[in-house]
Amino acid sequence: MKRKGFVRYGYMLSVAMLLGVGVLASTLAMAKGGRQDQDQTPNKHQKDPNKSKKKEELKSVYKKWVEEEVPYIITDEERRAFKSLKTDEERDAFIEEFWRRRDPDPDTPENEYKDEYYERIQYANEHFASGIPGWKTDRGRIYITFGKPDEIESHPAGGPYDRPSYEGGGQTETYPFEDWWYRYIEGVGSDIEIEFVDPTGSGEYHIAQNPEEKDALLYVPGAGQTLAEQMGVAQQSDRVMAAQGFGMDNSPINSMFGGRAKDSPFERLSQWALLQKAPPVKFADLQVKADLPEVAADVLPFSVRTDFLRISSDSVVTSITMQFDHSDLAFKNIGGIYNGSVNLYARIMGLAGKKAYQFEDIVQTARFTEAQLPVGQSQRSLYNKTVVLPPGRYKIDVVCKDINSGKTGIAHHSFLVPRYQEKQLATSTLIPAAAIQSLGVNTIHAGQFVLGNYKVEPYVSATYKPGQNLALYLQVYDAEMDQATLRPALKVEYIISKDGKEIKHILEDGKSQAGFIDLKGQQLTVVRSIPIKDELAQPGSYTVSVKVTDLVAQKSVSPEAEYTVILPQK
Repeated sequence: MKRKGFVRYGYMLSVAMLLGVGVLASTLAMAKGGRQDQDQTPNKHQKDPNKSKKKEELKSVYKKWVEEEVPYIITDEERRAFKSLKTDEERDAFIEEFWRRRDPDPDTPENEYKDEYYERIQYANEHFASGIPGWKTDRGRIYITFGKPDEIESHPAGGPYDRPSYEGGGQTETYPFEDWWYRYIEGVGSDIEIEFVDPTGSGEYHIAQNPEEKDALLYVPGAGQTLAEQMGVAQQSDRVMAAQGFGMDNSPINSMFGGRAKDSPFERLSQWALLQKAPPVKFADLQVKADLPEVAADVLPFSVRTDFLRISSDSVVTSITMQFDHSDLAFKNIGGIYNGSVNLYARIMGLAGKKAYQFEDIVQTARFTEAQLPVGQSQRSLYNKTVVLPPGRYKIDVVCKDINSGKTGIAHHSFLVPRYQEKQLATSTLIPAAAIQSLGVNTIHAGQFVLGNYKVEPYVSATYKPGQNLALYLQVYDAEMDQATLRPALKVEYIISKDGKEIKHILEDGKSQAGFIDLKGQQLTVVRSIPIKDELAQPGSYTVSVKVTDLVAQKSVSPEAEYTVILPQK
């Protein structure tokens, strides 16, 4: 569909806009000069009508974009969001993100969808105009929205027509018409056939609601009969009624001659309704909110945490965990079982604004009976996603929507993916968790919260209560080998501080069931569970540090994490 010498419609529109603004500026200057000649001492408190006129002119640019350029592909949520914006900067950012969301390959400088879209507009204006611009016609709208059909059957002059069996058979005369066939349209279905008819001969084709609309002899008694009518088992008036929206054009009589289910009035009406909708964008409402400036309050609270585990010097596993407290969610009773559900959309951007990764998913909470619900509402649900990123600084924008209540939360989180040096003692992020489960060494595990041979559910809010266990997970990289034992020799110490003062010091001896060091090749895993009791049970903020000393190389690293202890509510 791309042609040489093509000037994109959007570019032409921009030039026209610039010329229009130039003419407007000249007109304003002339008008201003004329007023000064008449009145050399204008009232400084008097409103300048030219300012409001210029403001309206600028606003018309955005109005034209939403009403004439993208009216067929912008979703209702996007339209509402766009109209709620207050400044031109916000509108420009919205338009940029609008096209970026539809870019099939964001890693290339070109936006293939946008380029093709404006080509479709130009093609529609060149081929489907009929007293009105081509983009406003039915054929133009379908072409712009869904692209070129896989097949087109065109009868530009109408004339003699042999009906196929599924239309009743027999011969008749038709108005000009076209049949467009799409193998598949996302959001509409497969085997999509759209018929356009021009009953006035003016060149303006409209979508036909039934096959009778193209029949030029429909209202001529005894002319253009179907096979059933010729046999005397059907009447022409039945087809007249069907063409006017009454009766059934897939009646048992027509079905005798091979009528198709997709030609039934209900199926045609359903297809017509789907064709009016914008092409679907999954969780589009959440994507729109992610692109909006901070104008809406985060009415659905949730927490986001990032952890990092080394693969190589250039590849780092970034584990993203989100926590939803059930007390903030609405639970719906379905058959006596209460459950909650959250739609989630997230986008990771690099420092230069280049999209590195995006994902969307549904977070399902545990299900509770009515008796279990009070306890369930005091619990939490976690969602985890792992992506591999090169070292560097990133930000993640997350939008979550509670399906049952409609509440939406937005979170923006910046993080630095560390660069690991080869053959240098280093560790992963120190991960505070509620519990750590060993999965065994002889099986391969995949899924959320699985790190190596352990299932680790990070405590994103890092808020504990007395009586719980502070579980810690850490990976250690590139400890040197002891040539006598051919194993690394490590000393691991856990140091807990409050208000800068050390209140607990634990030396890992490898003999306690509460902690151990797991050696797997050059990677070591350190796991420890520390009861929150006695001096550690006082409410407040704490810092836990794990000092790992390589006894062979005589080097140490001390990753740390923050956590909070609160008293249970009475």
